[in-house]
Amino acid sequence: MSESRFPGLVRPFCGLRPVPEKAALVAAPPYDVLNSEEARERAAGNPLSFLHVSKAEIDLPPETDPYDDVVYAQAGKAFRAMVADGILIRDETPCYYVYRLTMEGRTQTGVVVGASVSAYDQNIIRKHELTRPAKEDDRVRQIEAVAAQTGPVFLTHRPLDAVTRVVDDVTSDPALYDITADDGVRHELWVVGDQGRIAELTDAFEEEGVLYIADGHHRSAAASRVAAGMSAGPDDAASAFLAVAFPTDQMRILDYNRIVRDLGGMDAPAFLDRIGEAFSVETVSGRAQPTRAQELGLYLRGKWYRLRVREAMPPESDPVARLDVSLLTDRILSPLLGIEDLRRDARIDFVGGIRGLGELERLVDSGDWAAAFALYPTSIDDLLAVADAGSIMPPKSTWFEPKLADGLVSYPLD
Repeated sequence: MSESRFPGLVRPFCGLRPVPEKAALVAAPPYDVLNSEEARERAAGNPLSFLHVSKAEIDLPPETDPYDDVVYAQAGKAFRAMVADGILIRDETPCYYVYRLTMEGRTQTGVVVGASVSAYDQNIIRKHELTRPAKEDDRVRQIEAVAAQTGPVFLTHRPLDAVTRVVDDVTSDPALYDITADDGVRHELWVVGDQGRIAELTDAFEEEGVLYIADGHHRSAAASRVAAGMSAGPDDAASAFLAVAFPTDQMRILDYNRIVRDLGGMDAPAFLDRIGEAFSVETVSGRAQPTRAQELGLYLRGKWYRLRVREAMPPESDPVARLDVSLLTDRILSPLLGIEDLRRDARIDFVGGIRGLGELERLVDSGDWAAAFALYPTSIDDLLAVADAGSIMPPKSTWFEPKLADGLVSYPLD
């Protein structure tokens, strides 16, 4: 059990959710995985898609700035229409919800909760990333426009036997929603309205006393700002935020790879020579997918190289410094290429592991990028270690799959 304890870490809530027969039409990808054009195409011909709320610019002229006031007004209008038309219904009593994701035969099951803003503010719901004010502002305006939180924060926790027992019991019955999305991911949802089960879940999370943000730092930060702006008291709806909590042993983290525009004025042989000062460099015939921590893949001039660090970071070292993303920055990107600020430097970009190493090849072969680095995925243990230390990971250190859908459960603030 964690020494950190906080009464009211999570709570049930009266969720807004689609009527079951419309759920497949409503459920949509998260707002931040599609651009405006992709969202417009995805929602075409489907007036019930939640993209009309989460990407409301799709119902405005194509030249509309996604951050214009009119977009947020349109989001609120679309959301209220879904409620008024009976597409979204509200549970009459506070509930938890069990949410199961299945991707490529692999399953993870979490609990949809109202997570405490106060616990977030006190770092009892722990962070590992910095946020950007502009992205926070966007989420604040969206929440205020629809008077609800519609994009769930992805939380994780160490396995809890009591939670597992309740989840297993709940999921022994058929799911209320059972949807397979276009990308092949299956989404199942159960409503937990039984007071005994609700109490067991609440007590189990309180006993553990700590949760970790896996994905959704901007959404949780925005919820905190909204609560402060509303002077929300402990019993007010705005004092909690929409989240789904999954056990760490079911989480799947993929690699988050890097591409760079140039070689800092060096030609390829000189660049490889400089890399060789800190890494062994081996040419490989296939793709150099890293097989362990502190090993990198490099794609350069049509060839793959396996890089293994000469002086490995010991396990007891600083939890941030020993991350592979930090090794790449500290030993290659910064000293050789002069890339210091990964958030702002236009010479670097990031490619989620879901796209595969073939995407790295495509980008470099296009001539727009000079080289690509493939990384071994950050482990969940590393994420927890960084968060427990109160430290911050470098940008784009983790890529979680599968993604939660928007629209299956929303958290109303009224």
